[in-house]
Amino acid sequence: MGFLPTSLKEVQALGWSEIDIILFSSDAYVDHPSFAASVVGRILEDEGLRIAIVPQPNWRDDLRDFRKLGKPRLCFAVSGGAMDSMVNHYTASKRLRHNDAYTAGGRSGFRPDYAVTVYTNILKKLYPDVPVIIGGIEASLRRLTHYDYWQDKLLPSILSSSGADFLFYGMGERVLREFARVSKNSFNPHRIKALHQVAYIEKKNAYRQKEDDIMLHSYEQCLKDKRAFGENFVVLETQCNLFEPKSRLIEPVSDSVVIVNPMYSTISSEDLDSAFDLPYMRAPHPRYSSRGEIPAWSMICNSVNIHRGCFGGCSFCTISAHQGKFISSRSERSILREIDLITQSDTFHGTLSDVGGPSANMYRIGGRNTELCQKCRRPSCLFPTKCRNLDADSTALLSLYRAISQKTKVKHMYIGSGIRYDLFDGEEYLREVTLKHTSGRLKVAPEHTEDDVLRLMRKPPFKMFEKTKELFDGICQKAGLPYQIVPYFISSHPGCSVEHMRLLHKKVLSSMHMTLEQVQDFTPTPMTLSSVMFYTGENPYTHEKVYVARSLKEKEAQKNLFFRHR
Repeated sequence: MGFLPTSLKEVQALGWSEIDIILFSSDAYVDHPSFAASVVGRILEDEGLRIAIVPQPNWRDDLRDFRKLGKPRLCFAVSGGAMDSMVNHYTASKRLRHNDAYTAGGRSGFRPDYAVTVYTNILKKLYPDVPVIIGGIEASLRRLTHYDYWQDKLLPSILSSSGADFLFYGMGERVLREFARVSKNSFNPHRIKALHQVAYIEKKNAYRQKEDDIMLHSYEQCLKDKRAFGENFVVLETQCNLFEPKSRLIEPVSDSVVIVNPMYSTISSEDLDSAFDLPYMRAPHPRYSSRGEIPAWSMICNSVNIHRGCFGGCSFCTISAHQGKFISSRSERSILREIDLITQSDTFHGTLSDVGGPSANMYRIGGRNTELCQKCRRPSCLFPTKCRNLDADSTALLSLYRAISQKTKVKHMYIGSGIRYDLFDGEEYLREVTLKHTSGRLKVAPEHTEDDVLRLMRKPPFKMFEKTKELFDGICQKAGLPYQIVPYFISSHPGCSVEHMRLLHKKVLSSMHMTLEQVQDFTPTPMTLSSVMFYTGENPYTHEKVYVARSLKEKEAQKNLFFRHR
């Protein structure tokens, strides 16, 4: 088993007479389960299809990268990579970044703005008769009308701007396998339209309403009325967080409708394991051997992802919209198998840099009574208070940590993912992580100190962080360890003013005697509650007016205030 082919020479070396699907990605090709294009390619390959990848094609020359492999038998597939291309390119103050973690040598300039749309437009122009499927973060979170911070306006579904035939949203393990099974002989649009986690456009006169369909406000209505856009978001977020979604979302745009089929229910451990257990080369493609390291690969090569999803429901986060609220956990067998592979690699020198996921400590956590979960419509299991049905027992996770620690080649195992301190079920988990899995600095994210801002963020009161710090300090003092707890904060979030940042600075620096190191200037990204509040100036759930720091000058002032002690 080798890498998926990326050139005509590699295709010919395999003896292929044709390629079933050609995948275009704006990330460098790293064959590893943390890189989406690799997962897509390996799953489709596992279903018997012949897949080739064209990583980071040049869109500014004669388009030879888009021509070099010719036409696929079934379709083209396009992904913007692991990040939205605009987040990848620009800071919160809209300044151009000078590096790209998903490019060899960390160099910028190897992907266009709005990469999915640019690639798809090119393919549609060159091969108008070949279907194009889009997916990944950029496509998934722009599947309906969305606020684009960089143009400061609402944009329609990316299906409209790109001209793609289908959009596969969310995590793709199940929809990709279903797609492969209905497409082995030919590309059948009617069968694809029946799959979950698929979105597409139809002319209004062709749309046939189903009983469970939910009609959203049209794109044109949202342009005229910000509240209509907010109401659409409430419906969308609610559907994303259901245990078993059943309804299609229908959004009119011009003379057409965007149809978004419901998400799949939570993926099983067996299905999740099957994606991680595929025969990845677990390395960058050799084409990058002389171009320098790929920073994203260097960061994750000695880490392991143990679960999927997050029930925290933070306002500024897109995880539930893309992965879902309910947790899917890998089996201990699959995790330990991957760690064995990591310890055999040339990059491993005794330290696992992270064993985590979207949140470090949600492994195998869920509702005690799933019948109650099936009725639940809350966007968060932790806000405004922890759900009484939530079983936050960390026994399975601690057992996993201990099984990993018994590996003779593993000298150190650290937790690099964020830890939800509002999830602690007693002190045992914090003590274990502090004493055995912290390199000296435990990173947590209270995000702010002021309750009226935290409420809009859907984060717990700051006093909960203060209690966690007190427990942490006590554990360290008793063990004689000079460890630190490092808090992360956000500036310029909707509801946050300069005065709020002044109070944050005073509380953390003066009252708690902590060093202020990490602050993130809020960036409105598609399909988050925070972005909706940023655009509309109100909470769409309550219609409460929300103060918004819109100008770059004020955003910079809030961020700079965080560091004024320097």
